[in-house]
Amino acid sequence: MSNTSQASQRITALLDDNSFVEIGAKVTARATDFNLKQTPTPSDGVITGYGVIDGNPVYVYSQDASVLGGSVGEMHAKKIVNLYDLALKTGAPVIGLIDSAGLRLQESTDALNGFGEIYRKQAQASGVIPQITAVFGNCGGGLALISGLTDFTFMESTKAKLFVNSPNAIQENYTEKCDTASAAFQSESGLVDFVGEEGEILANIRSLIGMLPGNNEENDAFEECTDDLNRVNPEIAGCTGDTSLALSLLADSQNFVEVKSAHAKNMVTGFLRLNGATVGAVANRSEIYDEDGKAEKLDSALTADGCEKAADFVSFCDAFDIPVLSLTNVKGYAACKCSEKRIARAAAKLAYAFASATVPKVNVIIGDALGSAYTVMNSKALGADITCAWSNAQIGAMDAKLAAKIICDGQDAAAQEACAAQYAALQASAESAAQRGYVDQIIEAADTRKYVIGAFEMLFTKREEAPSRKHGTV
Repeated sequence: MSNTSQASQRITALLDDNSFVEIGAKVTARATDFNLKQTPTPSDGVITGYGVIDGNPVYVYSQDASVLGGSVGEMHAKKIVNLYDLALKTGAPVIGLIDSAGLRLQESTDALNGFGEIYRKQAQASGVIPQITAVFGNCGGGLALISGLTDFTFMESTKAKLFVNSPNAIQENYTEKCDTASAAFQSESGLVDFVGEEGEILANIRSLIGMLPGNNEENDAFEECTDDLNRVNPEIAGCTGDTSLALSLLADSQNFVEVKSAHAKNMVTGFLRLNGATVGAVANRSEIYDEDGKAEKLDSALTADGCEKAADFVSFCDAFDIPVLSLTNVKGYAACKCSEKRIARAAAKLAYAFASATVPKVNVIIGDALGSAYTVMNSKALGADITCAWSNAQIGAMDAKLAAKIICDGQDAAAQEACAAQYAALQASAESAAQRGYVDQIIEAADTRKYVIGAFEMLFTKREEAPSRKHGTV
C-alpha cells in the first residue's frame, strides 16, 4: 500500500461509505526555488474535502507523506485554511489526519506564513466548531501547535511522533533515554487525549463525533435512549474511589468516553449520555482498578494538573452548550513543594471555569467534600444549579477528627472523641449542609441515575446571561 493511498484510505475508513467529496485536488506548489517545480506535488501533500460520519457533516484533511514528506508549504496551508472557512460558514467539525515532515524548507517564509494562517483560523474556530487531530506519523516543530490548538488529539501508539523539539535536541536527553515525542509521553503530559492503533483511532473519532454537537449554536448531540431512566445501581456505592466506573454505571447503556485518561489520573473527565443527551463529566478519583481488579491508590486531593485538566474540559463543554455533571469526593489540595508552585493558580482556574459556565450544572457529592477544595469542585457557591449528596457524604471545613483536635486542644481523648462526633453531626454531614441550603437533595447512591437525569431534564431550558465583557483573564 503506497503512502498516497494511505492518506486517502484513512479518510475512506473514517467517513461513511462513498460520502467523501474532495476539494482542491488539482492544487500544486507554486514555489520554484531549489528546483521544487521539477518535483511533482499532487494536491500539494494534503487531501481536503467533506463528508459525513453517521450522517453528521464533517470536514477532513489528510496529509500525504509521499509528497515532500507531507510538509506544509504555502498552498498546502491555503487548502487547510479554505477548509476551515467552509466549516465555519456551515457549522461543522474539522478533523485533521496528521502525517508530515513539518515546515517545507524550500518555501521558507511562505511556509511560515502558512503556519500562522492555520493557527489564526484555528483560533477563530475555537469554541465555534469542534476541532480534532489524529497523529499517525510525524507531527513536529510548528505543526505540534496545530494539535495544541484543537479540542481533542488522537495519537497512534507506536509510529506517531509529536514534538516541538525532537528528543535528541533536548539538553541531556536522547530518544532511548526518554522518548518525549512518543504517544505514551504526550498522553501522560496531557496534550494527547486518546492513544491506540490506527483502526481503533478512526473508530473512536467516529464515536466522539457522535457525542459532540456540530457547532456552538446547534446542540444536536442527541440519540434515542433505550436504557431505563430509573435504573437502580446498588454497586455504584462502591465506586467512590474509581469514579470512571461510577460514571459508566450512570451512563445510558453504561457507555462513558473518558478524555485524557493517562494524564492527571486523580481527575476524571469525559462524556456520557443521559436520556440520550450528551453530558460532560468531571469527577475526583482516588483509586484506579486494573483488569485484574487490583487498585492503585491516589490521594483524595486536587492537583495542579487535575485542576487544569478539569478547567479546560468545563470550558469546552460550556462553549458548546454541553451540560456538566460533577462527582465530588475530595479532602483538600496536594501538599508538596512542587504542587505549591502551581496549585493556587490552577485551582483558581478551575473555580473560574465552573463559575463562568452558564450551561446546566449538577453536582453530586459522593464522599468527602472538605475545605475550599470542595468549594471549587462545582459547589452551589460557584453556581451549581442542583447539588445532590449521598446520605453518608461528609461536607465541611475539615475532617471531624482533625477539627476536634483543634477545638478541644489540650483535652483528653474522650473529650476529643465526643467533640468529633458532635462536629460531624453539626458541621460536616450532608444533613447539616442541606439544612443550610448548600445541598438540594440527599439521595441514596443506588438512585443517582434517576435524580441526575431528572435534574438535567428540569434544567433543559436554562437561560443564564454572563456579565457583558470582552472575555475573562483567568
